[in-house]
Amino acid sequence: MLIINSDHLEGYRITEYLGLVRGNTIRAKHIGKDIMAGLRTLVGGEIKEYTEMLTEARNESLHRMTAQAE
Repeated sequence: MLIINSDHLEGYRITEYLGLVRGNTIRAKHIGKDIMAGLRTLVGGEIKEYTEMLTEARNESLHRMTAQAE
């Protein structure tokens, strides 16, 4: 199944329009990682713990969106 956000995809014929599909998730990190992330806010820069959590949440949301579309 292809999931696109357009009404046209060159080389394909769209046979069914499902409307908006989405997947949602909320994540929490381990308390130790939250403390480390909090300390990083004091010195600035990327908070890798939250970047990792965001990536995991986006991947899970995409998986759920695909499941809803099927």
